[in-house]
Amino acid sequence: MKKIFKSFLVLALVAVTLVSCDRVAPNYYGVLMQNYGKAGKSDYSKVQGRVSTTFSAGSELFQVPAWEQRAKFTDDNSETEKVLHLKASDNTEFSAKPQYSYKAIEGRVVDLVFQNSRLGSGSDFMRSLEDNVLEPRIYDLIKEESRKYTTDTLMAKGGSLKFEQRVQAIVKTEFEKSGLELISFSSNLDFSKKVKAKIDSRNEVNTNISVLDQEILEQKKRNELEVLRAEQNKIRSSGLTPQLLQQQFIQKWDGKTPLYGDSPMLLKNIK
Repeated sequence: MKKIFKSFLVLALVAVTLVSCDRVAPNYYGVLMQNYGKAGKSDYSKVQGRVSTTFSAGSELFQVPAWEQRAKFTDDNSETEKVLHLKASDNTEFSAKPQYSYKAIEGRVVDLVFQNSRLGSGSDFMRSLEDNVLEPRIYDLIKEESRKYTTDTLMAKGGSLKFEQRVQAIVKTEFEKSGLELISFSSNLDFSKKVKAKIDSRNEVNTNISVLDQEILEQKKRNELEVLRAEQNKIRSSGLTPQLLQQQFIQKWDGKTPLYGDSPMLLKNIK
């Protein structure tokens, strides 16, 4: 009877142990928090496989996806894409609809969980991280950076690309501080119809001015060419005088070669 009881007790303990164990799912990073995290980061450790949490007071298992996460700003409790309202340095309003992707850095996963354990260890850990930590920080960064650009700069050729590259670099640095690798980022900037029309009108004026400047320069060159042609014709019509012919003859004569024809008369006239 005692043997049966002992066997039953052992089986019961094994069953309880198995039930009380959590398992780190495939393609996830596991981080175990112990002692309610009272000792700080030292209470957090990276784990894998089966992990017991029931018989260890204050233990909690966090599971972080190891694959790329894709996200975009959405309104609260909905999947409607959220529009961020920004201002350029000239107080012109414009909007952005950021989209980004990232993944946890395996060697920094303990830091990631330790810094954000207040969000809970449930299946919504990453979504809570996005809503409460990542996206508010992105909004602050993109809003701060937008104040460094004028509307003309942002809407000029390559202007918005330069802005996005700058924001992406800043966001990447901030994500790395949290133990995340930023893979892609897009601000998706947009301006109101009124602003677009104003910029288009200004661009048209600038284009027209550029065309006029080119025409003025072209006409100036044509005028200069006409002057040169007139001078050339004047030289041709008045250049072959008797005096000029005598001078050229003297310059080419060596003073020894016999002179024939009218040559002596030219020299006589020169004297």
